[in-house]
Amino acid sequence: MTHALIDALNDKLQALNAAGLRRQRRTTMSPSAPAMIVDGVAMLTFCSNDYLGLASDPRVVEALREGALTYGAGSGASHLISGHSEAHALLEERLAALMQPTMGTVDALYFSTGYMANLAILSAMADRSTTLFCEALNHASLIDGARLSRAEIQIYAHNDVGQLEALLAASSAANKIVVTDSVFSMDGDLADLPAMLALCDQYDAWLMVDDAHGFGVLGEHGNGALEHFALASPRIIYMGTLGKAAGVAGAFAAAHPSVIEWLIQRARPYIYSTASAPALAHALLTSVDLIDSTEGCQRRQHLQQLIAYFRQNLSLARWHLMASSTPIQPIVIGGNEETMALAAALRGDGLWVGAIRPPTVAVGAARLRITMSAAHTMNDVDRLIDRLHFHDRRGVL
Repeated sequence: MTHALIDALNDKLQALNAAGLRRQRRTTMSPSAPAMIVDGVAMLTFCSNDYLGLASDPRVVEALREGALTYGAGSGASHLISGHSEAHALLEERLAALMQPTMGTVDALYFSTGYMANLAILSAMADRSTTLFCEALNHASLIDGARLSRAEIQIYAHNDVGQLEALLAASSAANKIVVTDSVFSMDGDLADLPAMLALCDQYDAWLMVDDAHGFGVLGEHGNGALEHFALASPRIIYMGTLGKAAGVAGAFAAAHPSVIEWLIQRARPYIYSTASAPALAHALLTSVDLIDSTEGCQRRQHLQQLIAYFRQNLSLARWHLMASSTPIQPIVIGGNEETMALAAALRGDGLWVGAIRPPTVAVGAARLRITMSAAHTMNDVDRLIDRLHFHDRRGVL
């Protein structure tokens, strides 16, 4: 029986191979940075979400060391037992203070991961009396959180605010929550949050915004998509991640204090998980200060210059650069085989770029997901453009 079960799994793995969908891990042997050692080979990387280059910043690294010396290696328990340290409390206070100029009176709640935060928010805020109105391109964590909530789920087409309005108008649900990414992780474009908030005001719905790829990057002070659009409302539930632009690990929810208190009381992924290491929270205090500083503003400006330069100087005949003003710059290749061949050719050139295939994106829309960091230079971007032009002219199949 055991062999039959394993054989069945191996058949499924072979089917992934045949479809060009088998994923492969690569091992990094250096800090997250543009220049890395990957599987023992030096690479210039364009696949990290370390948008501001803080993951290996010496000040953040030193704060992590200091946090470990102060608080030890682990928390020892969940937040509601004995695992909620001074570092966690100070970080939540700092995050709330950071978001208040944009959102108004809010509290913040720290989570171990963005995935956990989304599961927690949706499963606590929704139940069988709720209808969730979910963007078609929402992140997997939002999809899983919606399923976990046991609420009714209605899906509207990507950035189709008209369809969203029709769904809201037809709903008689006692509790309505509109759920969306702010920056879509595989396309790089932005949700029309101002129009969505107006609809939530009109139809008395919550607006839950996953700003994983906006926090630290968008807005004058790095407060993300809400600052970018100048939005504030007590009906907004905001989730920002701390392992991307912030360079460390974890995530946070920012919302009206009553919402945060409800999450503490009812969010099972929060209640029943061991708290993350306090040293991480301690390091994040330095990271958030850098995001909210003049230097952070300069890093965001440099990042925007890199993005503009890349888009102005890349000219492709075979493939399609999608419209995006964010650090996520996707190039749609189409087929899985050609996408993987191009990624392999770039690795041969010493460039590491992520190759994205179904089910993460639609069938026939496999792509390179190029991501920019403030730690990149114009020369780095020139090198990427040169090799993309070379393979575009020559072909890879």
